Amino acid sequence: MEMTTKRATILLVDDEPANLKLLREILRKDYDLLFAHNCAEMFQCVVKQPDLILLDVMMPEMDGYAGCAQLQANETTHNIPVIFVTAKIEMEDEIRGLEVGAVDYLTKPVQGPVVRARIKTHLALREAREIIARQNREILEQNEALKQTAKLRDDVEHILRHDLKGPLNAIIGMPDVLISSGSLNADQEQLLRLIEDSGYRLLEMINRSLDLYKMEQGIYQLEARQVNILLILDRVLTELKKLIHGKQLSVNTLVNGRAVVPGDEVFVAGEELLYHSMLSNLLKNAIEASPVEQSVVIGLEQGGQSVIRISNKGSVPVAIRDNFFGKYVTSGKRQGTGLGTYSAMLIAKTSGGNLLLDTTKEGETSIIIHLKAWVNSTE
Repeated sequence: MEMTTKRATILLVDDEPANLKLLREILRKDYDLLFAHNCAEMFQCVVKQPDLILLDVMMPEMDGYAGCAQLQANETTHNIPVIFVTAKIEMEDEIRGLEVGAVDYLTKPVQGPVVRARIKTHLALREAREIIARQNREILEQNEALKQTAKLRDDVEHILRHDLKGPLNAIIGMPDVLISSGSLNADQEQLLRLIEDSGYRLLEMINRSLDLYKMEQGIYQLEARQVNILLILDRVLTELKKLIHGKQLSVNTLVNGRAVVPGDEVFVAGEELLYHSMLSNLLKNAIEASPVEQSVVIGLEQGGQSVIRISNKGSVPVAIRDNFFGKYVTSGKRQGTGLGTYSAMLIAKTSGGNLLLDTTKEGETSIIIHLKAWVNSTE
């Protein structure tokens, strides 16, 4: 089925019937036409919203300049293109016509091909402007919808984090009440302590989640202190020992290219809990991504800035390399949330550092962590 294109409507305004007849003969095959003999009739016709107006200048009572200016001042008609058709041929006349809002200026006697070409051009320009205006409106509406969606998401997440703490009071507090009654055996007390411990761990997770929310909003208040990053690494590796043994991995920690020895210290500026969370996420990722019976290497370098490189065998999927630290980005993990590397990046940046992904070595993945070195103010 062929599509039919709606014919444009042209309003012809001239006080001379012969001029209207000439324009009618030039345009009737291509356009629907409306006719007016003066500006008063033109104002009555424009309620039909013509696509373009051919307007004479010299007319009784109100000339075309004044009529065009009035069209431009009206919100419902100012977008209708106006082309003056007049016997006034001086440059000053043409300039005045353009100044009052006309898009073009034709002098009499008109030539059919010229009139048709000018009309065709200005109708195309008007259509292009309308398309751009419509697209701009759609973009603004979409942006507003996205803002509202983002605000709703943030509000819901904040409420959930806040409201989750209420039920935890009972989970954390009731075990002590039940144990203090003295009516439980050792196994039951152990189970209650397990519930209590899980409650505290969940509370810590919620608190960390609130911290991440503040980091996203740029309102987290960092309390930087001296932190021995080696101690945190040791704790994290102890927590991940079962996962490491399950994959039969070896984990080697190096400081400035040599193996760690007792008494080694690497001090950075930041918060211990934040760095614990960051390293736990990154090391767990490296261990899970590593093939079995391989090695994970943690290299630390001290200087003006402390650098930690966590390297494991295995390659990051190409599809997520460019957005590896993005929110909700994950690949190949059935239970993955895509928040581990994202939160690690937030923590690093909030602490004055940065994270980088290095995949330049074939078959190996490295996360490079830049952290602020601790500077002793007494030195």
